[in-house]
Amino acid sequence: MNEPLTLHEDPRSGNCYKIRLTAALLGLPLVVRGYDIMKGETRTPEFLAQVNANGRIPVLQIGEGGGARFLPESNAACWYLAKDSALVPQDRFGEADCLRWMFFEQYNHEPNVATLRFWLRFVGEANLSAEQRGQIIAKRMAGCAALGLMDKYLETRAFFCGDAPSLADIALFAYTHVAEEGGFGLGDYPAVQAWIARVEALPGFVPMD
Repeated sequence: MNEPLTLHEDPRSGNCYKIRLTAALLGLPLVVRGYDIMKGETRTPEFLAQVNANGRIPVLQIGEGGGARFLPESNAACWYLAKDSALVPQDRFGEADCLRWMFFEQYNHEPNVATLRFWLRFVGEANLSAEQRGQIIAKRMAGCAALGLMDKYLETRAFFCGDAPSLADIALFAYTHVAEEGGFGLGDYPAVQAWIARVEALPGFVPMD
């Protein structure tokens, strides 16, 4: 990969962290450009015009200047970085299974575990709208269900796609290892805790800021 890579991110975001962790595990140099989403820095006219018209991060910038390309969505950016590496299973079923867990992360896991972390740690429960407060119990139940499913699956496996780490593990690790910041008790999920330790022991691992 010869083109320079720039990550537009807020370091508090697990979705941004996925990309940094993927690059670190692969030994890819990555320039980081930080934004504060709490201050609306991804909603400025400049960001919307030059980085992502959807006003969200992370965005992986590939190249520089007029020829730069911009890839939003964390799992898409991770896939771009890792497609031809050991982080993507090489057999047809393994690749699809990896994608299955990445889809699960975005549909079942992140909307509940990550959302509660953001609401409770960064926004503060007292500052939530009545509608948001009304969703807390449902999101807690759905997040616990996702963590419980992961725990059961990991009772007989080292990683999500076999004996080696893959993008499925990176995608799920990002918000799982900080789930207690959203009020989830990881002590209830011993297989998940053991898996977290295995991911943290990988060569090249970098912690979340």
